[in-house]
This record gives sequence, structure tokens and C-alpha cells, in this order.
Amino acid sequence: MSNPGEQDITPIESVSQLAALLAEGGKPSDRWRIGTEHEKFGFVRPEAAGADRPAWMPPAYSPDGIAEILADLHRQGDGGEWEGIYDKGNLIGLKGIGPERGSSVSLEPAGQFELSGAPLANLHDTAHEMARHFEAIRPISRSLGIGFAPLGFHPTASRADMPWMPKSRYAIMRAYMPKVGLLGLDMMQRTCTVQVNLDFASEADMLRKLRVSLALQPVATALFANSPFYEGRPNGFQSNRAQVWTDTDNARSGMPAAFFRPDFGFEPYVEWLLDVPMYFIVRDGVILDVAGRSLRAWMNGERQDGLEGLTPTVGDFEDHLTTAFTDVRLKRFLEMRGADAGSPEMMMAQSALWVGLLYDEAALTAADALVREQPWEAYADLRAAVPRLGLDAPWAGGSARDLARRMVDIAAQGLRARALTDAAERDERHFLDPLHEIAAGGPTQAERWLERYHGRWNGDVNRIFAEAAI
Repeated sequence: MSNPGEQDITPIESVSQLAALLAEGGKPSDRWRIGTEHEKFGFVRPEAAGADRPAWMPPAYSPDGIAEILADLHRQGDGGEWEGIYDKGNLIGLKGIGPERGSSVSLEPAGQFELSGAPLANLHDTAHEMARHFEAIRPISRSLGIGFAPLGFHPTASRADMPWMPKSRYAIMRAYMPKVGLLGLDMMQRTCTVQVNLDFASEADMLRKLRVSLALQPVATALFANSPFYEGRPNGFQSNRAQVWTDTDNARSGMPAAFFRPDFGFEPYVEWLLDVPMYFIVRDGVILDVAGRSLRAWMNGERQDGLEGLTPTVGDFEDHLTTAFTDVRLKRFLEMRGADAGSPEMMMAQSALWVGLLYDEAALTAADALVREQPWEAYADLRAAVPRLGLDAPWAGGSARDLARRMVDIAAQGLRARALTDAAERDERHFLDPLHEIAAGGPTQAERWLERYHGRWNGDVNRIFAEAAI
């Protein structure tokens, strides 16, 4: 979210008006871009630990913690690369300007550090952007005794161990989440993800990409599973992050059946979203708590506590879009949201997987045919199974690994076609190498960590931080 106050104040007049905003995202294929977002947990290195800074625990928002890392990034650009984003005087993010235009750095609720990458032409540029970001934060982080590890769920900390960042939006969510699910605070404080944002050409193209990617999102969850620990011990899950999402806020999460209906599109999506309870609105630069209120009722002129005398605006709808947490989220582009954060190689593989599947017509046709082999309900059942069973989850007489193998092969064909048409400038298929290995029977990240826990770590989960650090 940008600085409070930078809102479109055009009054909302109709559902079709809001659907047209989404349709504006359509663009020809030569303008399709790749935007990769990735989060990581900060941790205090043992050499910098003290009574108020336990080793391996997350750093606070403080002058010797997360706040200073943000401030240092801002200083690195000397004001020419990053514009500060503030909430009640606190620096809570950075918006890229100049060379970093289109990217942003933000803080998740417990200080998980996120880069939202710029829209880039190919995966080679994405890899360069990711490496540049890591290099930018390493010097200041090391001077503060802080490291970063991209993992799906915090492997050792309890909720009470996790700090809260000074963001008004998160204070509203913190109060509301326990009312609508048992694990919402865990989602906020103890999870990290990686996602890729991809374009569409038209409503029909959006719909096909949405259905393919939403149906196959559970397979991605299994491939990228990277959260097998809970408060220092194995938790019985391959992806505890995915398990958390099954009981967070189901009114706005998951794989809604409506998305698979034949008549689905921009207007039906807006209709669905209008029934998702609101979190907040912004007025005069202040974030107001309207959690649980109905945007639809407000639009219809019905009384809603805290909204008296206020007119719903396009900016309110755009903010509301960011509070839908489906496994694939529709904005003016599509966000793939099913994967745990992981190693840089795996985070690049996540982007490569979806680019290969969705950005080549023949690959998308093949992926669409693959998905249509089973009904939507089968994919919903798979979503429920993969957090614990991963690629061993049962699927169509075999396992999810069989589906993953076909999925990765199609993605490789799509990336090959991109290289042949010079869309990628050079071959991007090597970014899929980790997934080919896993789909062929190799261990997932979660399985590798468990092997080390029961082996050379001798049950000491803290060792994961040094080995996962970027």
C-alpha cells in the first residue's frame, strides 16, 4: 500500500465501473512482464545476542533492528532511488523511483522483510534483481548482527516471541483476525511466501490463466514446501504455512468455487469481492478501522458503523482488492500465492514455473487440458492434503508428484518456446532445474531440513537459520 492519502477519490457508481478497472490490466503479450515478490525472516546472529536480543529470534522495529535496515536502504539511494513510505511518522516501506521504479520494499506484520520486484521482461532480470536486493541489505544487516532466512513458517519462535511493526493496517487486522479463524495471527506473524505476478491479455485470457493456476496451486505448495517445524520441533507438515491458510479467514482465502464457474469474469469477481468483509479505509491520510463492514451495503447506501457520511471511492475498492487472500489473487494482473518462501534458487524456480505455464500459448493450452482431466473439487481436496503429505498426497490413482512432473514438463516447454521467439533473450529453462529434481523423486526443501534435523543437527532446529541464510 502506498502512502495514506494517495487514493483515487472517484465515487463508486457501479459494479461495471469496478470491473473496468480490472480490465484495464489487459495488455498484448509483448508487454507481459514478470513481478516477483519474496519475504524472509530476520534473525539475531549469536555474536550480537544479548539479554534483550536472544540469538536466532526476530529483531524488533528499532534503531538497531528492522527500522535501521529500511533507513539504510533509503540512504543508499541518497533519496534518488527510494521514496520513503510512512505511517504516523514511522518509516514502514520504500517505493522505488529512478532505477528502482516499479519495485517496493515493505514490512510484513512481524518484520518479515519483503521485496516486491519491478515488472521485468525475463527471468534473468528477475534473478539479477533478487541478487541486487540481497547485496543491498547484507552490509547493514551484518553490522547490526542480523541475518535473513527465507522459510515458510518460523521454525522456532512462538507468537509471543514475534514483534509487531508500527503499521496501522496491521493493528486493525490483529484485532479482527481472531474473530474469523484460529490461525490468522500465525499467518501474519510467522509465515513467509514467494509469489510471482503475471499479466493477461483479455478477460478470456485472464480466466483461463486464473483457473489453470488456481487448480495447480496445491501442486506448487507441495513442490515448494519449506516449513516442517513448529516452535523448535517437527510439526508433521511439509508446509505449515499452507496449513495456517486453511483456518485464517476463509471468507477471503483459498480456492473459491465461484472462480471455476463458466460465467466467471471481471464482474463476477467484483460481485464476489463486494461480499468479502472490509478491513479499513483511508481518509485524510488516516487509516480507519471498518473491519467486518460490508462494502456492498455501503455502496447501496445502507448504514454501516464508522462509515456514516462517507462516500465509497475507487481508492477504497483498490485497497479492498489487497485484502483478498485467495491462492491466486486477481488485480490488474494475477498473483500466484501458494508457495513457501525458500532458497533463492527455489524462489526463482517458482517464477519460472508459472511463466512457463502461462506465458506461452501452447503450454497454456496443454496446462488447461491437464487441469480439465479432473473436476474442481479434486483440486480443492488436494489443497487440503498437501500441507501434511506434500507430493505424496494421493492424486488420480497415483500421487501429486505425478501431477507435478507433468506440470513442470509443460512449463519447460513454455520456457523453451520463449527462448525460440527471443522473448526471453536467452534460455530460461535452467531455472526449473530444482523442480525437475524434486518431481523426479528428489526431496523437497522441507524433507531436506527434516533429514538434517534427525541427522547431523542432532535435533537442534536453530541450525536452520545459518544454513538457510541468504
